Amino acid sequence: MPDHVGPPGLLAPLRRLNRRTAPPLLVYLAAGASGFAAIAETFWVRERLGLSAPALLALAAWLTVPWTLKMVVGHLVDTVPIFGSRRRSYILIGALLQVAASLALAAAAAGRTGSASAEAVYVAASLLVVIGLVVQDCVADALTTEVVDRTDPEGMPRDPAVVQAELGDVQVLGRVAVMGGAFAVAGIGGWAAQALPAAIVFLIGAAVPLLSVIGAVLLQETAEDAPLRPDRRILGGGTVFAAALLALGLFDPPYAPEIGLLLSLGVIAWLLRTTMAGIPPATRRAMAAAAAVIFAFRAAPPAGPGLQWWQMDVLGYDQGFFGVLAQIGTGLAIAGSLLLGGRIVRLPLGMVLGWLAALGALLALPTIGMLFGLHHWTEAHLGIGARTIGLVDTALSAPLAQLGMIPVLTLIAVHAPPGRQATWFALVASLMNLALQAGNIFSRGLNAAFPVARGDYGALPALVIAATVAGLALALGAILLLGPWLRSPAGPAPQSQ
Repeated sequence: MPDHVGPPGLLAPLRRLNRRTAPPLLVYLAAGASGFAAIAETFWVRERLGLSAPALLALAAWLTVPWTLKMVVGHLVDTVPIFGSRRRSYILIGALLQVAASLALAAAAAGRTGSASAEAVYVAASLLVVIGLVVQDCVADALTTEVVDRTDPEGMPRDPAVVQAELGDVQVLGRVAVMGGAFAVAGIGGWAAQALPAAIVFLIGAAVPLLSVIGAVLLQETAEDAPLRPDRRILGGGTVFAAALLALGLFDPPYAPEIGLLLSLGVIAWLLRTTMAGIPPATRRAMAAAAAVIFAFRAAPPAGPGLQWWQMDVLGYDQGFFGVLAQIGTGLAIAGSLLLGGRIVRLPLGMVLGWLAALGALLALPTIGMLFGLHHWTEAHLGIGARTIGLVDTALSAPLAQLGMIPVLTLIAVHAPPGRQATWFALVASLMNLALQAGNIFSRGLNAAFPVARGDYGALPALVIAATVAGLALALGAILLLGPWLRSPAGPAPQSQ
């Protein structure tokens, strides 16, 4: 029966659940659940360790380095087999690093570190956890491009639209797995931190990477051609890039965020051009246009911390209510991804991002209204107060961020160059993270123009309106400007399967 793209039904991505997709989904699930011991760790560090605030800030800077080096790790995953494996071995190594880190933290919390100080063990364990997550994330990203066949059993190319739809379904499941892991441990992690000693919580946390181990066992690696040789430009460029960003973070020169953003954009653009060397020019232009539109969509500036301060001080939102909003948001994001993700991946990218940007601006109106006293009127006339409006607004807007990521990840998967899937994912993911950084820099400028301080919220309405309009204008402007180039004339990159 020939491939065809029919109208997707509800929960369409669930059709992609099988043994081939299970390994990357289990790795993503473990990544989402890796924060199980985060609350216990926070309290243990505060109460038991002698680390100062500057020391913790320096550690935070060091912990960004493995993520900055993700492009290098991804390239190693693509080009350097370990014991003949470019996938299973790396998953097991990453999971082993996480288990070792959790056991080390348990030993430190129990006072059984021998001559090593608990502070030194904590620093080492923190680095091991991040490195393990980065390695596994690179492998899982690559696997999501390999679990969909590009050819039929007779060796003929499959319909590119069908391949893209199936790749999109896998990306939906990946997002759901990450969110599902985080959602599953959010409540129980807090309970465990309150009811159990930190050492026991860390020991339980050591079991989470076993999900990745199960995925590695289920993984069926096919016989492949010899992997591509490592590219020194990617390895060297990525390493120098990470070192430069770390230096900026540690020494904090004037305009460090802006310098880091421009440096990062230049390096990543060069590395992307290197990786796309074998792709037809027309497809490269389409991919560049799509990357620019996605960058603009993701660079929407947030209002900043002043909005949350106002919600706490004026609306009376407390920690418990913020926790409820977070749980509701995550749950509805999972539901929205499953129910709508299958349809979204079958629609044009420009249409999806345009509608999501418009909906995001529309759903900011209740918050803007409350800044002008809307909640007083609704409570007096309708019995609907600020908390009810906040709950409804969260319920409606929660799925938007994840729904915006699904077509982005699908596009990355569709055009992943054969033999360099992990490298490609890491590079484009870095570009998307830079968009968030650009949005934060933009937000800093808006906060300078409309200053907000704790207890002084006079400029907050103008700030929120400016941030909302700027985000909408960035996305729609990029779509209108680059729309004609968004549709690629070529299908998905062929894969050697």
